[in-house]
Amino acid sequence: MATTSRRLIASYIFDWFIILAIAAVGAGFWKITPNHRPFTLVDPSISFPHTQEKISNAVLFILSLLFPAIVIFVVAMVFVPGPSGLTWAPSKQTGQTLKRKLWEWNTGWLGLGLSLAISFFLTQGMKNLFGKPRPDLLSRCDPDYANQAEYAIGGYPNVLNGLYLVSATICQQTDKGLLNDGFSSFPSGHSSYSWAGLFYLSLYLASKFSVTIPYLLPYSYTTTSSHTSTFHPKPTSRPDSSSPTLPPPTASQHQPPLRSQSAAPPVYLLLLPFTPICLAIYISSTRYSDFRHHGFDILFGSLMGILTSYLGFRLYHLPISRGGGWSWGPRSKGKAWGTVLGSGYRDTRKRDDEGRRVDLEWGKDGVGEGSQGTSGEYVNGRVAPGSSSG
Repeated sequence: MATTSRRLIASYIFDWFIILAIAAVGAGFWKITPNHRPFTLVDPSISFPHTQEKISNAVLFILSLLFPAIVIFVVAMVFVPGPSGLTWAPSKQTGQTLKRKLWEWNTGWLGLGLSLAISFFLTQGMKNLFGKPRPDLLSRCDPDYANQAEYAIGGYPNVLNGLYLVSATICQQTDKGLLNDGFSSFPSGHSSYSWAGLFYLSLYLASKFSVTIPYLLPYSYTTTSSHTSTFHPKPTSRPDSSSPTLPPPTASQHQPPLRSQSAAPPVYLLLLPFTPICLAIYISSTRYSDFRHHGFDILFGSLMGILTSYLGFRLYHLPISRGGGWSWGPRSKGKAWGTVLGSGYRDTRKRDDEGRRVDLEWGKDGVGEGSQGTSGEYVNGRVAPGSSSG
């Protein structure tokens, strides 16, 4: 592997700077007073008691960020590169293996950080914009019931019935932090953060341990019985030497039977991606049982976390079913800081002995310039011909 350029390293350091900057802006939103949406004192949906929450912000930070980060580090250091990655010469295995471990660790944390940072930024910003009352708002507010008519705003038909739509100025709560937090119901931050971190961890573990639904490799239509039968059929008779020469078998005739192309993973491995998902479900459910959020707030926050986790995972990792558990390789040195006109961030050509740029051949550019091992695995972000991975 060629020495990694300082330009390329600097570009990934800057990626980390951008991720931290996104999170910092989200933290700044946290300090801003949210919009206070008007409410009515007889609304049962905001009349729940203010209780002690089961999952505090500190516990959420541990479960959604520290726990996935530690698991990713352990997997990268212990299980990478795996049996299919040990294709280097014995004299180079130690150095190349360490570089691969460090790269998988870096991409694992990059995706996790991006997922959580975007989720944090969007959640805090939306909380301030919408200012939706929490289910326990009236318990926080301590409203001035005796003079509620003085705080009435709008709602003319309701005034005739004694039902006032009031502003937040009716609240006598002296703890402004507690009161402002009462107008931060939408979307659920615990739900979005937990799914952003834990669902990302589920995708990561499913990728590294090949926990995926079996699928068929791409194939052309063929009428040969070997492709749809349980076993490879044997010839019924030996061809006569005087018979005409038969054409060579086609590529589709070389393919194994459909049922032999893949298989389901062991059931116990399902626990790896399933456990973080169950933990995210539990964290989300506590926001409903603790009267911190309405149902739609939790569903929307969970969906937002799922989307950001998928974005973070796919930006840095190959598809679970066809990627062999690998992350994408680094950007090319010449494109470390960007490119234009959709040319991509990996060079798919190299210069020949005469200085001309030629297309890379499958498996010819060596591990460290984009390939992930032997035949049947990804090389330069594509599956080599004849791939049987799955």
